Amino acid sequence: MVVEDDENVRDGVVAVLRAAGFAVDTAADLPAADEALWVNSYDCVVFDRMLPAGDSLRYVGHKRAQGWPVPVLFLTARDSEADRVDGLRLGGDDYLVKPFAAAELVARVRSLCRRVPAGRPSVLRCADVELDAARHRVTRAGVLLSLTAKEFAVLEYLMSRPGSAVSRTDLIEHCWDSSTDPMSNVVDVSVKRLRGKLGEPELLHTVRGRGYRIGGDA
Repeated sequence: MVVEDDENVRDGVVAVLRAAGFAVDTAADLPAADEALWVNSYDCVVFDRMLPAGDSLRYVGHKRAQGWPVPVLFLTARDSEADRVDGLRLGGDDYLVKPFAAAELVARVRSLCRRVPAGRPSVLRCADVELDAARHRVTRAGVLLSLTAKEFAVLEYLMSRPGSAVSRTDLIEHCWDSSTDPMSNVVDVSVKRLRGKLGEPELLHTVRGRGYRIGGDA
């Protein structure tokens, strides 16, 4: 989730992250962010420091005191050494100063997302398919596959649950964002293309009435 009150900055950050394959929700202030965090689970939250309802650093510090574990990146124009130290000392996992390079933002967010859930390996394997989240690459039988960012996200989510049926709703919630119409066919289209790129023998199966599964028998 991206919490930023400046609409232009927010739209820019969201565009960069979505282009990299992340599903992104947004909030323009702390009350809206708090409501979203209560309802949804996120792998990472990007906070601007100064928001209409106050400094997000205090909000994050309060959440940390309650045991909130979600990784936080502060993305802010406050660039003094004291600001950076406070950001990391009082609850932030990373601190990036505006203006920033898009590639660096993506790399930092991806690094933070790999921390959740605890203990999840950065390299996933199913049969002869290997997905390296850190390097953002997928191979099958040693051959590098060319996947879109969304196809990569779908495959990563399925491979993190080998042999288990994953519903279309789960895939939309974890690989797209809250603006996606749950009745759309985006999941089916991505799965069809992904299945074609994975090739034979087939590993990605449709589970009638339940969704999709990678590995196991059809």
